[in-house]
Amino acid sequence: MNISDEIRTKVLIDALPYIQHYSSKIVVIKYGGNAMTNETLKEAVMTDIVLLNLVGIKTVLVHGGGPEINEMLGRVGIESKFIGGLRYTDAETVDIVKMVLAGKVNKELVAHLAHHGGKALGMCGIDGGMIMCTKLEGETDLGFVGDIQSVNTAPILTALDNGYIPVIATVASDEKGQTYNINADTAAARIASELNAENLILMTDIKGLLRDKDDPETLIPQVQVSEVPFLKRQGIISGGMIPKIDCCVEAVRRGVHKTVIIDGRVPHSILIELLTSEGAGTQFC
Repeated sequence: MNISDEIRTKVLIDALPYIQHYSSKIVVIKYGGNAMTNETLKEAVMTDIVLLNLVGIKTVLVHGGGPEINEMLGRVGIESKFIGGLRYTDAETVDIVKMVLAGKVNKELVAHLAHHGGKALGMCGIDGGMIMCTKLEGETDLGFVGDIQSVNTAPILTALDNGYIPVIATVASDEKGQTYNINADTAAARIASELNAENLILMTDIKGLLRDKDDPETLIPQVQVSEVPFLKRQGIISGGMIPKIDCCVEAVRRGVHKTVIIDGRVPHSILIELLTSEGAGTQFC
């Protein structure tokens, strides 16, 4: 679509206050869902991140890779199994998770960012002892699924201070070197809080938190974290949204200035959220 120079100039001027606000601050983006598998949406995300980096916003990309893991497990004859929204990860599966996330997916994202002129550095939670964890304990054994104990931000800050975009795969290890699979939303929230990020953005395949889950027009644009228990009792926050929103609440309570759930199916939704007055999705603060 061709736009006039006048409109293009107005768009840039309107974005200026937001660029000034976020300049030199850290934004953590959890990348997943349809935006990760649809090539058109993937290209939009990559250009958004490169643009943010070029205007001085320190952007950290945290990613999962569920569909790619499922595909590889299928190739080797292992059935994907989920319990309470988390992947059951036995000894064989955790090796494949590490290979796919820290290898294939991570390096493809670095290459995509480079293609668009970005300077990205691929890493995972194991690198530099970035994420240390223990086995996640609960009513049901999930195998090698990790519970984050600490985050060492030094490798991330070193990358940011040298102009790189850190691209982080969510696998980690314990003190004995055992690899664990980490939920990407959980990892992004904890990383954002340890970095004292200005904003944590969780990309999803829905518009945000809806008062009526079947009606996209009932989007709730802003939620105070103190309202979350009430919304759970009302059934407005339910199912798969519970752990995602719990991550948002935890991040805010740990010092992230705000967190937002946005619709990754909308091209350039990251820029809409960060650089416009309208924003996108549901903000938690």
